[in-house]
Amino acid sequence: MDPTNANLLSFLQSTGTIAPPQAVEIAAHFTPRTLEKHQFLLQAGRISDDYLFLDHGLLRAFVHDPDGNDVTTGFYTGGQVVFEVASFFNRPPARESIQALTDCAGWGLSFQQLNALFHARSEFREFGRGVLVGGFAALKDRMLAAITEPAAARYEHLIRAHPEIAQHAPLKHIASYLSTTDTSLSRIRKGPAKK
Repeated sequence: MDPTNANLLSFLQSTGTIAPPQAVEIAAHFTPRTLEKHQFLLQAGRISDDYLFLDHGLLRAFVHDPDGNDVTTGFYTGGQVVFEVASFFNRPPARESIQALTDCAGWGLSFQQLNALFHARSEFREFGRGVLVGGFAALKDRMLAAITEPAAARYEHLIRAHPEIAQHAPLKHIASYLSTTDTSLSRIRKGPAKK
């Protein structure tokens, strides 16, 4: 794959801090990454060392609750960056696992490579800050939606924003992500067809 991949370049320019020539230079530091379906990008108990721009595919982050139930904490689709923030930056073992639900391809940096770029390129440092702020805002929106919106509205928003999740993620993973049951989500999915 060519390190000047158009999707990676668009991502690097998405916050407005990196000009096109700088994006090409920074993209050259990323290496191609592929994951086969079911392969882990990160397993709980290990330190996150991968910063991945996902070009295409679908990944899922999950944890196990005290009863051993598998709970989905996030989905990642093409055009998003995938990494476990707390483990990656603070270096404790991750509490989440991240696994491919489909074959995936993207562009990656290690922790050391990302930090070297942060120190060497102020525009990349500003870009990284913008990505983290965007991620934090999205997390806050999701938390507030879980309190203020019914599961049906949260499901509609998720599927509108990322239709590939409905196509490739098992119902049980979507249900746990939305904090609802498989049965309730099944009813929600059938609802619009009856209108």
